[in-house]
Amino acid sequence: MGVVLSRRLVELFRWIDPGPDSGHLVSDTSGWWRDPEVLAGIGPALTGLFPAARPTVVVAPEVTGLLLGPLVAMAAGAGFLPAYKDGGRRRVGAMRWAETPPDYRGRRLRMGVDGSLIGPGDRVLLVDDWVATGAQLDALDRVVRDSGAEPVGTAAVVATCPPYVAERLRLRALLTGDDLDGAASG
Repeated sequence: MGVVLSRRLVELFRWIDPGPDSGHLVSDTSGWWRDPEVLAGIGPALTGLFPAARPTVVVAPEVTGLLLGPLVAMAAGAGFLPAYKDGGRRRVGAMRWAETPPDYRGRRLRMGVDGSLIGPGDRVLLVDDWVATGAQLDALDRVVRDSGAEPVGTAAVVATCPPYVAERLRLRALLTGDDLDGAASG
């Protein structure tokens, strides 16, 4: 990844204090999506983490993945398939679902994709903006494998997950939590 993009990601990131009822800061990545340099560079940067992967489809979970996934897919010359959380809007089509292990809030979610749009012969790159526990991506990895497609790895903007999670997901990231430790608080 270019030094310029890395620096921009760190500069545009903020930690937000949600107030006295919260015991932790909340990440604010909205500056990334406002910046045209980041929008132009992030897809190629994430694709570049897996230069030999040749994905046919990029799968990314809602909500931020619906923005990030197409940027990566365009850079990779691949299609994009959105992944949804069960309980949201009603989905049409033959959804393929898997349950997550507990996420960073201790919740178990069901993640799914339109099963008619993925199958044997597909090479899938999973993409997300931030990987803390890997729970959603674990479920999506199972969905991909259950469809007969081949997962080629996971690309993320930020990874703060334990090393064993990164290894299991074949995760590569542009930034770590340490890169953002000095980011401004808002």
